[in-house]
Amino acid sequence: MKDTVAVFPGTFDPFTRGHEDLVRRAARLFGRIVVAVAASRKEAFFTFEERIAIATETMRELANVEVAGFDCLLVDFMRQRGARIIVRGARTVADFEYETQMAVMNRKLYSALETVFLPPAEEHRFLSATVVREIARHGGDVSDLVSAAALSRLRRKF
Repeated sequence: MKDTVAVFPGTFDPFTRGHEDLVRRAARLFGRIVVAVAASRKEAFFTFEERIAIATETMRELANVEVAGFDCLLVDFMRQRGARIIVRGARTVADFEYETQMAVMNRKLYSALETVFLPPAEEHRFLSATVVREIARHGGDVSDLVSAAALSRLRRKF
């Protein structure tokens, strides 16, 4: 699968160590990974540009990883990139159920598409961007939950 382009989509508000772990693991499986930062339909904590910058800085040393923003249907973004694999993490049964629904709908819209689910590493099982933001908002230490790029921006915001 080293000639395969895979997309890891999300809002990444912020990009966490859990996201980073999934990208690093997927980068060993596929030839190229595109971290696709979605323009958020809801109010995001970080701007679209900040979210792209954090992911880019965090994943900079991996030669086969690219970060790009998108503001269209994921399947259209994937067609533009020549990608047919979506990489998703599923921490809980609820995540898996939601992600399965999305996988089925995406495949309906783009029949050549497949979704690959990666379970989180144990240390990231309960990590989410929402939890990171809440801990940071209340002055807690999130230094082991996010990269230096995300941490410095979180500190500036709070």
